[in-house]
Amino acid sequence: MSDDVTYGSYLALDELLRLQRPRSEHSDELLFIVVHQASELWFKAIIHELDGLIGSLEAHDAGQALWRLQRVNSLMRIVSTQLTSLETLPPQHFAQFRGFLGSSSGQQSVQFRAIEAASGLRDEHFMQALTERGEIPALVRRALARPTLQELFLALLEANGTKIEDLYLGPGPTALYFLAEALLEYEQLFAQWRFNHVQLVERVIGPSTSGSGGTLGSRYLLRTIDQRFFPALWAARSRLFK
Repeated sequence: MSDDVTYGSYLALDELLRLQRPRSEHSDELLFIVVHQASELWFKAIIHELDGLIGSLEAHDAGQALWRLQRVNSLMRIVSTQLTSLETLPPQHFAQFRGFLGSSSGQQSVQFRAIEAASGLRDEHFMQALTERGEIPALVRRALARPTLQELFLALLEANGTKIEDLYLGPGPTALYFLAEALLEYEQLFAQWRFNHVQLVERVIGPSTSGSGGTLGSRYLLRTIDQRFFPALWAARSRLFK
């Protein structure tokens, strides 16, 4: 153990706290920067945990996968909840420094796109969004090259000789059942984050104003709320009641 490691040096606080560089003189811009930078840090942690989750699913280790997914879900709650701090940003205040954002937009977040890809988005609209700004970033390409979470979960079920319906009609809850429910919880938490984001954008700039960087703003975000990572799990529920 090194005695010269301090709280500040271990966390690189001097460097970290210099990374907030408001471009305007408006005091609210600091909060705007901190929330988005914090989101990117949580995205980094989520990607790390998704890597572990994918490894556990590939190893057909349901218990380890469940533990990893529970952590991912806890991180998703944090990412979603911290957005509420921006609800205190009045529209007239944002208008005073919005012009300093230039062409930047949350849609340019490489880490968020990588999370979407790792989770299972592969539809035409998503792929078009990835390519409209040029070459797909390496982190996103890595996620796209892997099986989706749904594909890995279905392979895990097959390895255990289990069908999705068996999880709900069997003798009782198993690790696979709790894993399936945690996957649905992950999707719901992701949708909640999207919904909170839509509400926040509409609260600050209105429902019809273009977003930062010339995007469609809340109109684009609304399109994404109904995206599904695990359609097979949702479809199984419908079959149970036929």
